Amino acid sequence: MNVADSQRLGSALERLGYQHTPQTEDADIIVLNTCVVRQSAEDKAYGRLQSLRPLKEKNPRLIINLMGCMVGVRGAEKLRKKLPFVDVFSPPSDPGPLIAYLTQDETRHLEDQETGARFTMMDTESVLPEHERGKLVSAHIPIVYGCSHACTYCIIPYRRGVERSRPADEILGEARSLVAHGVKEITLLGQIVDRYGKDLSDGTNLASLLRSLNEIEALKRIRFLTSHPNYLSDDILECVAEFPKIMPHIEVPIQAGDDEVLVNMKRGYSNADYRQLINRIRQIIPNVSIATDIIVGFPGESEAQFMQTYQLLDEMKLDVAHLARYSPRQGTVSERRMQDDVPADVKMQRFRILEDLQEQIAAGINAHYLGTRVNVLFEEKVKNRWRGRTPTNKLVFVETDEDLRGREVLVSITWSGPWSMQAKLFS
Repeated sequence: MNVADSQRLGSALERLGYQHTPQTEDADIIVLNTCVVRQSAEDKAYGRLQSLRPLKEKNPRLIINLMGCMVGVRGAEKLRKKLPFVDVFSPPSDPGPLIAYLTQDETRHLEDQETGARFTMMDTESVLPEHERGKLVSAHIPIVYGCSHACTYCIIPYRRGVERSRPADEILGEARSLVAHGVKEITLLGQIVDRYGKDLSDGTNLASLLRSLNEIEALKRIRFLTSHPNYLSDDILECVAEFPKIMPHIEVPIQAGDDEVLVNMKRGYSNADYRQLINRIRQIIPNVSIATDIIVGFPGESEAQFMQTYQLLDEMKLDVAHLARYSPRQGTVSERRMQDDVPADVKMQRFRILEDLQEQIAAGINAHYLGTRVNVLFEEKVKNRWRGRTPTNKLVFVETDEDLRGREVLVSITWSGPWSMQAKLFS
């Protein structure tokens, strides 16, 4: 989400006459776009801000813009007192305050009085900064901002505001612009992407949006994330199964395998519900890959409850498991009402146990690719090897002197590991 927001802001700045520089020392404007999903991310952002302070002291004309979830939808005033050397504070996904500061035009953004969330009408004719045009193979499009589900551990609703779906024609315009700049693959983004359109009155939903995107001729691949088990409908799954452009890869977090922990997290489903969903996904989409998210060490999680998560992961054999250790985020329900009572060493132990299990599972799944031929969309060259992904989002490396950027090529898998595979061009 932040990568997409930064690209749009970069493009907006270019329309004002600015140019990108990779060197902070050469910049007239520095934008720090922040994430605070975990405490470590927020700590890192504060550290980076402090490292910029000497540049500001040396060059008072330097403009520093703090953007994203650290600011949130209503946190600017508090931060101004704490960070007096920062010139502009921008909520997530909103370049309006910086553009207004640079142009002295306070009418460039509108304020939603109920949520404090700011919206900016973006020009979708050019949504990539110049230095990325013609080079970016895969891009992201936010389609749902904010979240209204409010899991007890999650800071996102407090920082990104309530759920707001973008109009479909705006999304389609952005997709066409990206494709015109050479993008071959688009990933639709939302905190709960499968809730897209539920706040719109025209009947638009994720399935209908996927069908419309499928009509863009030069677009090769479409993905979407992250889904919530309660809203991943058969209509969405059938779109994935029906249209070859929509990749057979689903990201649907479980977060925990124990029903009591799931209730305490306010997830809204049970272990059995999730298992049933995984089976339905596999029934509708043959050869699908599935990724999940898991939090270990949630308040009150016992060893037996943790083992419920272990057993679910062991039995469901999912392709990817994004693992995290619980850390309380200030202002969330779990931080206010629950004691962070699982010791740090126990959290790490559980993390490592799941990590080892998932490594074995992923290695077994990927081993089935050995000797097979698969289409790979190549994105960039890394250390003399081209890097790309299969339709099921498996990372593949090929060593060749050919220019593979943006090409979808048939390859033969020669080696597989848990996290990536190697291949040779098939001829």
